[in-house]
Amino acid sequence: MDLLIVILSLVICFITGNRIEKNHYKNIKEREIKLYKSPCVTFEKNVSNSPKIIQSDLVAESVVIGCDYFKSFLAGLKNLFGGNVSAYESVLDRGRREALLRIREAAVKKHASAVINVKIDTVMLDPIGTKGHPKVCITAYGTAIRYGR
Repeated sequence: MDLLIVILSLVICFITGNRIEKNHYKNIKEREIKLYKSPCVTFEKNVSNSPKIIQSDLVAESVVIGCDYFKSFLAGLKNLFGGNVSAYESVLDRGRREALLRIREAAVKKHASAVINVKIDTVMLDPIGTKGHPKVCITAYGTAIRYGR
């Protein structure tokens, strides 16, 4: 009976976590399509052959994202046997894409033409094996620039 409860809980966690992740990816894709090429984002420091820059501002945004119970369970099993914990790859992907979208949206509010020298930092808030579920804070920052005419 106890085993049935554990299995049922894992199935419910899998279905719920999967639905939440799909909805978040759908939201990210819609926002990426909406912001396509507006503004341009580059990881390079210098922009060559460009018109005069009339304004520059720092844009920085953070995202804290965590795992669902099912992925934490899978990661715990993988941690026992060793190897790459692939259950967290989608969590990191969603976090990075969300952070980049947020700095692009901030740049649009500042009427920027591009965001240059973008950096992404990732910090584990609750590492694997501690109380609670692993969470990661992803911070993206760069320089939003606006060109003159």
